Amino acid sequence: MNEFWLISAPGDPTCQQTWERMNQLTHKQHGVADNFKFHIPDLKVGTLDVLVGLSDELGKLDIFCEQVTKKIATYFGEVLEDQKEYLEERLLANGLDLGTYLTRFQWDMAKYPIKQPLKNIADIIAKLVNQIDTDLKAKSSAYNSLKGNLMSLERKATGSLLTRNIGDLVKKTDFVLDSEYLTTLLVVVPKANYNIWNTKYEKLSDMVVPRSTNLIFEDNEHGLYTVTLFKKVVDEYKAHCRENRFIVRDFLYNEEELAAGKNELNKLATDKRKQLGPLVRWLRVNFSEAFTAWVHVKALRVFVESVLRYGLPVNFQAILVRPLKKSNKKLRDLLNQLYQHLDNSAYPTAGDAPALDIPGLGGINQADYYPYLVQRASQKHQHPYQLQFYPLYK
Repeated sequence: MNEFWLISAPGDPTCQQTWERMNQLTHKQHGVADNFKFHIPDLKVGTLDVLVGLSDELGKLDIFCEQVTKKIATYFGEVLEDQKEYLEERLLANGLDLGTYLTRFQWDMAKYPIKQPLKNIADIIAKLVNQIDTDLKAKSSAYNSLKGNLMSLERKATGSLLTRNIGDLVKKTDFVLDSEYLTTLLVVVPKANYNIWNTKYEKLSDMVVPRSTNLIFEDNEHGLYTVTLFKKVVDEYKAHCRENRFIVRDFLYNEEELAAGKNELNKLATDKRKQLGPLVRWLRVNFSEAFTAWVHVKALRVFVESVLRYGLPVNFQAILVRPLKKSNKKLRDLLNQLYQHLDNSAYPTAGDAPALDIPGLGGINQADYYPYLVQRASQKHQHPYQLQFYPLYK
């Protein structure tokens, strides 16, 4: 997703003339930017005190909406796993790719009635996004738990013979079963020591059945051998195996338990597949909800802070700007030139600038001040008139 700036300037004298002048100066034909009118409806202004308080609240809500939107996008990528390269095409807003939604933005009158006070609209958005955040935590926790259990069982079914589940590697015929005196052990032997094992296994203890060893499985580093001996010497045999760097795996052949383990693995894999589809649909829908709510917060901030900056009657033009490659500095310089006349104060140099007290903005200094400033950006190091939309996921 491209970087966008959302700026505002007063009608001079009309909004259309402001748009035409700004667009003519910075249009991509001049190698600077693509510009789009950002349509904000006639919202209820309210009192100055309400606007000042709401400006601070909207700043916090802006950050919260951004965090939730990015959280959904990031988790969406995790859920897609090996299909993560298709994430971008699933991150849509009202069925449109994010750039198209921004450049064609229309206020959602049904969700956010413009006859409502600004505070009510902000509360509606906050409640919606907070519910999405709560649901995301619950759904991700449930799915991650299932996925973690499945991965744990899968790890036990693969990997080194020293740690993996060996129940799926053996057969009933590999063991002496139902004997009062005899038992079969499973021993992991390094491949380099096969000859040593075959030479020594009968001599590691008394009462070992001659020629009872068989190699039943091997991986890149080890082999899994059986050996049959009398039960009374098992502890002694294990101790002598350790001395020779042979590892006896504790294992009791039980067909019912082995079948139950395989069924558990299959059940978890089936449950994961069943939950994946609904989860992907929920993420897709609620990413759209969160992103569009976030953009509406941007629109509210532009409206509130434009009124605070430019006064009444409401007469400003919001413009969505997409800087062309490597044109950020040039664009800032052009905008400063274009709107320098709005700055009626004589300021000292940036290093000596006093704090400015602009309603709704708090104290800022000359280094952060622009004549056409609408609001301070939430992200550090952004220029204060920029409401920037950066990529939402890594």
